[in-house]
Amino acid sequence: MLATIVALLAAAVIAVPLTRRGGFGSVLGYLLAGVAIGPAGLRLVTDVHEIAEIASLGVVMLLFLIGLELRPKRLWVMRRTVLGLGAGQVLATTVLLALAIHAIGLPWAGAFVLGAGLAMSSTAIVLPMLAERGLMQTRAGRDGFAVLLFQDMAFIPLVALVPLLAGTGPTPDHVPWGAVLAGIGTIAAILIGGRFLMQPLFRAVSTLRTPELFTVTALLVVAGTAFLCEAVGLSASLGAFMAGVLLSESEYRHELEANIAPFEGLLLGFFFISVGMSADLSLLLAQPALLIGGTIALVAIKAIVCGVLASVMRRHAADRIRFGLSLSQASEFSFVLFAAAMATGALTADQLAATTLIVAASMILTPILFAGAERFVIPRLLKTEEPVFDQVEDDSVPVIIAGFGRFGQIVGRVLHMHGIAFTALERDPGQVEVIRRFGGKVYFGDPTRAELLRAAGAADARLLVVALDDMEATLRVVETARRHFPGLRVLARARNRRHAHLLMDRAVDGLVRDTFHSSLRLVTMGLVELGVSRAAAERGVALFEAHDERMLAETHAIYRDEKQLVQSAQQAAAELESLFEADGPANTVILDREIPVPDGPRL
Repeated sequence: MLATIVALLAAAVIAVPLTRRGGFGSVLGYLLAGVAIGPAGLRLVTDVHEIAEIASLGVVMLLFLIGLELRPKRLWVMRRTVLGLGAGQVLATTVLLALAIHAIGLPWAGAFVLGAGLAMSSTAIVLPMLAERGLMQTRAGRDGFAVLLFQDMAFIPLVALVPLLAGTGPTPDHVPWGAVLAGIGTIAAILIGGRFLMQPLFRAVSTLRTPELFTVTALLVVAGTAFLCEAVGLSASLGAFMAGVLLSESEYRHELEANIAPFEGLLLGFFFISVGMSADLSLLLAQPALLIGGTIALVAIKAIVCGVLASVMRRHAADRIRFGLSLSQASEFSFVLFAAAMATGALTADQLAATTLIVAASMILTPILFAGAERFVIPRLLKTEEPVFDQVEDDSVPVIIAGFGRFGQIVGRVLHMHGIAFTALERDPGQVEVIRRFGGKVYFGDPTRAELLRAAGAADARLLVVALDDMEATLRVVETARRHFPGLRVLARARNRRHAHLLMDRAVDGLVRDTFHSSLRLVTMGLVELGVSRAAAERGVALFEAHDERMLAETHAIYRDEKQLVQSAQQAAAELESLFEADGPANTVILDREIPVPDGPRL
């Protein structure tokens, strides 16, 4: 067993960095590592089934982590996308694939099972592939997540349909009510237990202050819920997913994620290695045309279906390509569905072997196609594609907010509280959609364009608040406003000191640095916790704030000269220290005594 573990780890360490450096992601590296060390390669590992059994826990843990992120309120907001895109993708892809498979000679039962199984996409491939490129928060990433979520929910009834299609399932007179009731009872037990037992359990474990026990408890919850579902014939992933959703509102959510994530990453890598090892290359040599053609047809049909659905939803071309290619492979759940089909006679062993190879090949091909599109196609589309911006209805408001993320929304809420009308412009269509669902009034548009600012009423407005999180975009908005609307006062959000200096170059009327004031408020609270009187703490923080703001203005003239800037920073630190000494000992924190730990957070 030790030799097997060494082979698995060594293959991953060699293959994954190579594929990551080539821009293909880590999943392809794991798959190729499995092919290299498996029965079709160097034969360093031959017991594929044993490895797959253990590695399948990686998929279970992935579904648990997805559940943790999917809070019920967020799920409700996503309901239209989940049901619309998800149901459309599964139904359309299943029908097209079943028709194509039946056309080559398979009976309808086997064709439907294969079509439904191949319609599923790999959560374990898609989410890491998107996350590695920072695409999870894009429109394509959110759509892909919604479809995967629907597929996870649809997998359970699909498995239940397999015996009926094969003619071995229950008749209306012989329904296995015991199994049905067992499944319903298990789901109810997980829901009730998660609602009333999990929170007290983790609270009790956390009071023991034993980190490894908390980790063990988290693993027990994941494995236990998966085991309960699997024991009554349901999907193990379903149990883990439900447990994650139930704990998504818990105060222990982040700690649970931190404890589970390392195990999930390692076991998920082993899972993909086992998929690579299961590929029967001898079958590829015996029937190359069938297997290569089948893989290309599968990927093409799934990508086209997703692309058409994204077009119906009026997604941009770049999002359509990302959405289609990311979901173009088959799923790890396909193996489970096909094995169940063979057990009932809906598929033969030869059909299962050929389909398994096509599934593995699609998993290998997808990261390559996706990486190629990201490198050669998407950049051109993003440059040439002209989005259709909203028509601004009211151009007579006194305030324009450019960027309506977490920063801009706070500005807007305070203005609204004071009865001051504003026009909000946001470049991210996904963010616009979410805000509108909650009743917010925001327009989709690029505030760096002078014509959009003019349409929003910049010529007559009194104030422009630039709340974008992109430094370059912020500078372009300020430059545009200064060039075309010189009478408009501009307040801007600065990400850091250099950004603040660049904004000062453009003569903004005021700026606020990200996290600066919130950091000062937090350190004031910290000083009070450490024994400094509140008056002294506030005086010391005010002294630091005034000194830092003065230094920001003074270093504006030299911020491009790194040598002078470093020297100025050193002098400023010494000056600040002398100012604190002159202010008296009231700001000094005495730490030679034990500081009592507060019972809870203080505001």
